[in-house]
Amino acid sequence: MINKTVKNVTEACADIQDGATIMLGGFGLCGIPENSIAELVKKGVKNLICISNNAGVDDFGLGLLLQKKQIKKMISSYVGENAEFERQLLSGELEVELIPQGTLATRCMAAGYGMPAIFTPAGVGTEVAEGKEVRNFNGKDYLLEYAFDADFAIVKAWKGDTAGNLIYRSTARNFNPMMAMAGKITIAEVEELVEAGELDPDQIHTPGIYVHRIFQGENYEKRIEQRTVRPKK
Repeated sequence: MINKTVKNVTEACADIQDGATIMLGGFGLCGIPENSIAELVKKGVKNLICISNNAGVDDFGLGLLLQKKQIKKMISSYVGENAEFERQLLSGELEVELIPQGTLATRCMAAGYGMPAIFTPAGVGTEVAEGKEVRNFNGKDYLLEYAFDADFAIVKAWKGDTAGNLIYRSTARNFNPMMAMAGKITIAEVEELVEAGELDPDQIHTPGIYVHRIFQGENYEKRIEQRTVRPKK
């Protein structure tokens, strides 16, 4: 069995260069690859094309890369919590492609399945459809959307083993499994790394065949984007 463990985040991200297209798992700040994002900031790579559900917040997640102007283009479905993102978008400093959330997920899945494209009804008749092929099936129009072509997929899991098998915890599962399938090179950071065979096969969400590098992360902040609590009675 191939051991896919690398020593640390520096080794895992060593060959990510300027202009790379990168998928990043997570939803809001939940389940994001905190260590890898921090390493990309440290490396100073620029002109990145980032495919992510969101753009982080001003001082956390992908917001850290936006602060340093390391992202050339964001391909996202939800970007409402980042003032710096808004500023760069309105000033023309940042290219943005907004995608319906289901389309974003399915384009990731299509890449993982080896499918070149999908047809979806989402976006028909809107700005999303401009310049795209529309085809009618059984009396209903559908947009042709292409599978993503990402150099890297960077995901975060709760547990993983040396063979690259991954288990996500609760809602941190979100976009991570489908993105893990879709990158030419998939990097997984995990909270707990164990030997192959120690994970229950019935609990594995991402089989190791999709993962190329895995390392145990550290010092996870797991920040909550919008904390909502029940008022005291």
